[in-house]
Amino acid sequence: MSSVYSEIPGGLNAPAGFLAGSIFCGIKAANLDHPDLAMIVSEGAAVAAGTFTTNKVKAAPVRVSAAHLRAPEVRAIVANAGNANACTGVEGIENAKRMAHAAAQALGLKDRQVLVCSTGRIGVQLPIAKMEPSIAELALKVHGSGSSAAAEAIMTSDTVKKEIAVEVVLPSGTIRIGGIAKGAGMIDPNMATMLCFITTDAKIEKAELQKALSVSVEHSFNRITVDGDMSTNDTVLMLANGLAGNELLRVGTADFEHFQRALDHVTLSLAKMIVEDGEGVTKFVEVYVHGAASFSDARRASEAIAKSCLVKCAWFGGDPNWGRIMDAIGYAGIKMREELVDIYYDGILAVKGGLASSTPIEKLKQAVAADRFRVCVNLNLGTAEYNVFTTDLSTDYVTLNMGE
Repeated sequence: MSSVYSEIPGGLNAPAGFLAGSIFCGIKAANLDHPDLAMIVSEGAAVAAGTFTTNKVKAAPVRVSAAHLRAPEVRAIVANAGNANACTGVEGIENAKRMAHAAAQALGLKDRQVLVCSTGRIGVQLPIAKMEPSIAELALKVHGSGSSAAAEAIMTSDTVKKEIAVEVVLPSGTIRIGGIAKGAGMIDPNMATMLCFITTDAKIEKAELQKALSVSVEHSFNRITVDGDMSTNDTVLMLANGLAGNELLRVGTADFEHFQRALDHVTLSLAKMIVEDGEGVTKFVEVYVHGAASFSDARRASEAIAKSCLVKCAWFGGDPNWGRIMDAIGYAGIKMREELVDIYYDGILAVKGGLASSTPIEKLKQAVAADRFRVCVNLNLGTAEYNVFTTDLSTDYVTLNMGE
């Protein structure tokens, strides 16, 4: 199927009828030059979809937003940086609800029409008293070109804003999809320490939107890892207001498939931006496992390699230490035969049939010295495949995570 989408500027504001913006509310008082509160608003009725962390320790905003997501209509998202509102008990739940209420009051909505997200330090109560007036003020300031400001406001250890938009040409009309994300550390599949907000003016029902988003997240945010630590706050939220005027998107139609492909491009692009901006990262690596006996085996093998601290440290040092990759495959709990495994670095053979290839070590070192490379593992036991996007593990990562 040929592509019918193209990247355009505008981020969250590229789709019709969406406003966005940010404000400084003082969650971290020292960050006077950095906004810490973002808001996204649909000017008309919208349906919403979302996916959340699978961590059993879930932040208060995750619990509140999951409940609000059941509402037939959602109109706004409010997110803060600097405080995760996680492990904060009943008070944390009430504070998350107060975030939603403050936005709803200012926008003339019902509380359940507002979704809330937080990111930052765990175990500290949200300074909701100073946030409420700022939320009310921000509701009056959101505008049609505030996407970049919103993307900046949700940054924590991120070094760059993460933003994208695409335009999709369909027979019944042109639709747009825009998105922003944050994430740099505590990144692991299902999902990562990340927030992602997506808007679209496509006309689509709630159930179909949720299906499309769930599929897209599985092929993007669930395939990235930086440090193997899963967060308490991971959230992806998507709003669709139908203002593009296209025919209703239905599962099984060509238009829905085009929409899915465009959405997949948005989520995968944002996911890769998160990996590239990982804390202390010097290398972006795709781990691709194929020839597995099952999909589960392919996934477990690729994730074992991508999460191995020994493997990642070797990559940081420019060492193509394939023995550590073999070790990770061996403990992944999959069906494998050592004597059948082939390993490649950027197409250069390192291991053939479980043994060292004749490739000169200097040639393999050149591959690992690159900023981006691909590790390909063929288990030669079947047809299943899986890929994960990951990084090296540097001394800077340790420094950044030693604590404040």
